[in-house]
Amino acid sequence: MKKILWIFGTIALALLLDRAGGWFLAKITKESQFRYSRLYNGNEEADILFMGNSRGLSFFQPYVEEKTGFTTANLSYNGMPIELANTLVKDYLDRHKPPRVMVMDISLLDSTRMDNKIGYQFNHYSPYSGRLSQLLKDKVPNDYYAGKVSHLYRFNSEVFQRTFFYWKKSDKDWLLDRVISPEMVANVAAQKPLRFSYNEKMLNHLADLVKYAQGKGTRVELVMNPYYPEFVPKLVNLDTLIMDVQRTAGVTVKKYINEVQKTEAFGDYQHVNKVGAKLYLDKLMQDGVISNKPN
Repeated sequence: MKKILWIFGTIALALLLDRAGGWFLAKITKESQFRYSRLYNGNEEADILFMGNSRGLSFFQPYVEEKTGFTTANLSYNGMPIELANTLVKDYLDRHKPPRVMVMDISLLDSTRMDNKIGYQFNHYSPYSGRLSQLLKDKVPNDYYAGKVSHLYRFNSEVFQRTFFYWKKSDKDWLLDRVISPEMVANVAAQKPLRFSYNEKMLNHLADLVKYAQGKGTRVELVMNPYYPEFVPKLVNLDTLIMDVQRTAGVTVKKYINEVQKTEAFGDYQHVNKVGAKLYLDKLMQDGVISNKPN
């Protein structure tokens, strides 16, 4: 009898500690200045909304806000898949006044994105979104239900680490601040071709996202951000991707892959650094993709 009581007592203590720890980490999540915490606590209202994968961080918010006078929000994240992007953008639009414009880099159309379990990384935000909960339930059910049993399990992710890192400070300047190495420059010709792996279902998710944003009164701009110039020939099916996106979404894709030519403006083959971001954003403002605030 004592053994059984010890077992049940240990389980009860473990659950108590799990719930207490989960409550504390949830409190950090709610108070954090990280972009998704601001999304779900309703404090991310902005004139300009950006979305993309890691390349979406090229939309360097401090520079845009300084130059245009508009407020910005950026829901981009490393490896962001289109299904998750669709969920997050809809949640944003339902919780905030619709932004004037949403600018999205379409390179997030890649079927490997959801396979790498990036969705699981957002498990600690699932209590705040029925859409996100359903997506995780469908795509990573073991992780989703494990988070129901152990609340602490939800916080075992890189995304929560960033949530904690930005607990007391802004994440708007999150962007590469390095210059591509001489070794990478010398070896670009030896790099394997980059093929965007996408399907009709993913294209439909993008079209659904575009339609939802437009239905809220938000102008949608689809773009392809810059790549390192010598790496551009490695993008073997880029034109096909662009045509398919335009066919399904009904929006012209603006192609800026060759917009930045300076080596010192890149952090690697696929990402501009802060220098390159400013050069690129100047072009977006010049073309009217991003407009200035009226005086």
